[in-house]
Amino acid sequence: MSGRQRWDVVLYFPEGPMSLKGDLVCRGPVVRLGANPGPGGLKVDGYRGLDDRQAVISAYDGATVSIAPVGSNQVRISPHPHVDWSAIQPIRGPQYLTPESAFHLGPPGRGCTVIFVEARKLGDWEQQRMLSDAADVNPEVEPSEVRELRSSKWPVWFVPSLVMMAMLISVALVAPWIGEMMSPPTLLGPVDEGLEFYEEPPPVASLGTSVNVALYDGLEQAWMEFVVIPNSEVARDVSLQDKENWDTRLLQATTLEIERYGSAQKVWERLEDSREDYANVVRMLREKDMPEAMAGIPYVESRYRATAVSPVCAGGWWQFMPEVANRMDVRIQSCTLRGSAQPWQPTAIVPPKGILRSARYIDRNDPNCGIGGQGKPDRNCCLVTSCKVDEREDLTKSTHGAIQLLSEAWGAPMARESGSAVQIAISSHNAGWDNEKIDGNRKPRNLRPAYERWLAKTGQDRDPAFIGEQIQCNDTDFRNPDSCGAVLHRHTQHYAYRVLAIHFLAVCYYTTNYPEDPVFADWREFTSKDGYCRKFDVPTREKVMSW
Repeated sequence: MSGRQRWDVVLYFPEGPMSLKGDLVCRGPVVRLGANPGPGGLKVDGYRGLDDRQAVISAYDGATVSIAPVGSNQVRISPHPHVDWSAIQPIRGPQYLTPESAFHLGPPGRGCTVIFVEARKLGDWEQQRMLSDAADVNPEVEPSEVRELRSSKWPVWFVPSLVMMAMLISVALVAPWIGEMMSPPTLLGPVDEGLEFYEEPPPVASLGTSVNVALYDGLEQAWMEFVVIPNSEVARDVSLQDKENWDTRLLQATTLEIERYGSAQKVWERLEDSREDYANVVRMLREKDMPEAMAGIPYVESRYRATAVSPVCAGGWWQFMPEVANRMDVRIQSCTLRGSAQPWQPTAIVPPKGILRSARYIDRNDPNCGIGGQGKPDRNCCLVTSCKVDEREDLTKSTHGAIQLLSEAWGAPMARESGSAVQIAISSHNAGWDNEKIDGNRKPRNLRPAYERWLAKTGQDRDPAFIGEQIQCNDTDFRNPDSCGAVLHRHTQHYAYRVLAIHFLAVCYYTTNYPEDPVFADWREFTSKDGYCRKFDVPTREKVMSW
């Protein structure tokens, strides 16, 4: 019986989330790569445009290492990584790799670049075992190649032992499948008309006690993709991907909110009506390397309606206050105020302190102003009746302004190093990042001073669970200054998880119903067999339209 040494494959990702892992030693002789390659494969996390099985590397000795695409998936090879991958044609069959050469998985502009470092010798394997493993994991290896090695004389015990091993493996694989068939999970889906948006948040006491455990576990995939990996990348700290560093309290709140929104037909209807607008916002966020979950903000703010106006004159898709829009070069001009013949437009760049009693566009003489439902000011507080120019209603212009505004937090070193940059940046759209830097007036509820106070209070250098720890109040009363022991306003406490919940549901709806859209195609892994969207009974477009 001839013996051969085992060769492992060493790879390095020069960019993206897996670059933080350094050299990766993959067990040979056959290594599968993809978004979900299965047992023994290298799962490539955090990159768009990859199939479950994108490519296969074979290393039968140190000098003949090759890579091949699986099916019609794209793989490109170059002597080095510094190339224009769009100028290189995909390979159609196995091609040899040389040390320090590079290959690109997926289409140019998406996917990932990988450097082949070397094939590393480790241990002795019998040739029979080596080729059998190759046939098991590599669909490109034909069965005839395995049969060739069986010409050698086997011991009498070999075949019975092989049969016994196959039986044990079959039982191990089939038993969980039978269990799943006998007790199918209850999928979360629309069960009643519901509302597009719920003003009252889930009770704080529900966190950790009323959370659907199966759904919570299923959402870990979305949480990793849209929250953890972006946080890990900007902090350049791979340890943030360890579960002990997750903001589990915020994930619990997101899970509770998803249960509520997922059961409401109105939410799915609104997502259907907002499809093109949602896709445009996601596309613009990607162009600026901003977290995709921010696309949920316009839903929470306006339900993706251009003409929405709040009781305090916040308006448009992103609900900009007039002064904030002015700061972001989103024009508001020649407005008419009820009861005034003088045209008005914002000149300041930060809303005034005590806005209900000091802003010119607020009806300060109305005794009902500020005592509306849920502690929110009545709609008649806003005196603006019309504006000749209001770019808050222009999706492209207002989204450019929103990205600029969100970048104040997203680009700040303190937020990036916090381990919770995604959550902080999202929350900053509600409470602002640091107005003192803009107008010299410190606003304690801004995210930067609030986070500084929290670190001083807890004695930490950073806190990846900062936003989740702020969820302490049971309501979002606009007027109540009591934060229930937190450092964020009670309204801001319940903001980030609502945005995340809507985005997680939007991903499932759009990818299920519009997989051909290039924007949504990047999310297809979430609707695959192991994707988190399988936890939901995602309604079809036809069903939603019938409501």
